[in-house]
Amino acid sequence: MASTIVKPQWSFGGVDCRRYVGPQPPPSAKSSSLRAASRGQPSRRLLVVRASENRNDSVKKLGMTDAECEAAVVAGNVPEAPPVPPAPAAPAGTPVVPLLPLSRRPRRNRRSPALRSAFQETSLSPANFVYPLFIHEGEEDTPIGAMPGCYRLGWRHGLVEEVAKARDVGVNSIVLFPKVPDALKSPTGDEAYNDNGLVPRTIRLLKDKYPDLVIYTDVALDPYSSDGHDGIVREDGVIMNDETVHQLCKQAVSQARAGADVVSPSDMMDGRVGAIRAALDAEGFHHVSIMSYTAKYASSFYGPFREALDSNPRFGDKKTYQMNPTNYREALIETREDESEGADILLVKPGLPYLDIIRLLRDNSPLPIAAYQVSGEYSMIKAGGVLKMIDEEKVMMESLMCLRRAGADIILTYFALQAARCLCGEKR
Repeated sequence: MASTIVKPQWSFGGVDCRRYVGPQPPPSAKSSSLRAASRGQPSRRLLVVRASENRNDSVKKLGMTDAECEAAVVAGNVPEAPPVPPAPAAPAGTPVVPLLPLSRRPRRNRRSPALRSAFQETSLSPANFVYPLFIHEGEEDTPIGAMPGCYRLGWRHGLVEEVAKARDVGVNSIVLFPKVPDALKSPTGDEAYNDNGLVPRTIRLLKDKYPDLVIYTDVALDPYSSDGHDGIVREDGVIMNDETVHQLCKQAVSQARAGADVVSPSDMMDGRVGAIRAALDAEGFHHVSIMSYTAKYASSFYGPFREALDSNPRFGDKKTYQMNPTNYREALIETREDESEGADILLVKPGLPYLDIIRLLRDNSPLPIAAYQVSGEYSMIKAGGVLKMIDEEKVMMESLMCLRRAGADIILTYFALQAARCLCGEKR
């Protein structure tokens, strides 16, 4: 069977590898060197001497056999090759100093793009991304003011088109976040487990069109709660734990029934992972994974997200169930609980400000680690790019690479499509 060979389109540091042939002299370099030599001045060599001025020229073969070539060399008739290039000249005024007595110089392994690539410890690919997508009941895509480039997508049209774009560049995992009509919200969030609700309908639509698409879902009550909290709120303002877990189990089962691959409890209620695992197994969904928001901090970086879903708490904050940003060791307690209860993936949220927590989980758990590069992180990079304070694309890629280096196997990021296009060599 015939096979197709695809030419790679990799690049290093923005250099197109299909066209890169090494540093080229400026047009005046050769004439400048000749003029300097004619005046008796030393010529500063800018480039390595090449075998041919025209890189496309090839050395003519003489029609000699291997034995004849070897005999010619033995006889002293050594073929001509480019000379050893002279040492590059230092700029005028450079002090002459003795070499430092170093047996190891780490810069040796960083001196060229090829070496840096060969010794690169962390890689980044579109397969590492999970693309968070906001959906709503409308047909039109609505821009999210605080998140430039992000939209509430119409679930039947805009969403399908966005998923197709992501798949074209290798992003085949998404996570859905619904903007629920206010009329369907209630204190107990019952709409969360409506089998014909927005999220189950969307899952069925996407699975019908893209059967191999990996769909993550959010398990929490805040999009469905008239109070805007992740759980049921008692009249004195206390978030009720066990009663909320009961609702979350029904929500997870509803999502699994629709075809979700991974359910993701983001609520931070105690014991919810084990309860959800038991509920899924009891309904025959042994194959559905749980990505637990293991270390979800009560962060100020979530603001733009809450605008996107119109899910700000009606009162108070979420500090009684989300973690204190000052705490480090507490993440290990959550990790051990989630592992013992049957979590398949452990997630840290936010991402970049919590690299130490990502590394902590990576070093203490054999499970896959996810990091959520949240809306505030995304919007800051976008704003800095618009104001020309930073190079948006370079900072985006560096931030994602840092999350991977810290230990994240997958990254939930609103940059998924843009970053994947960069990795594939496409222009924005």
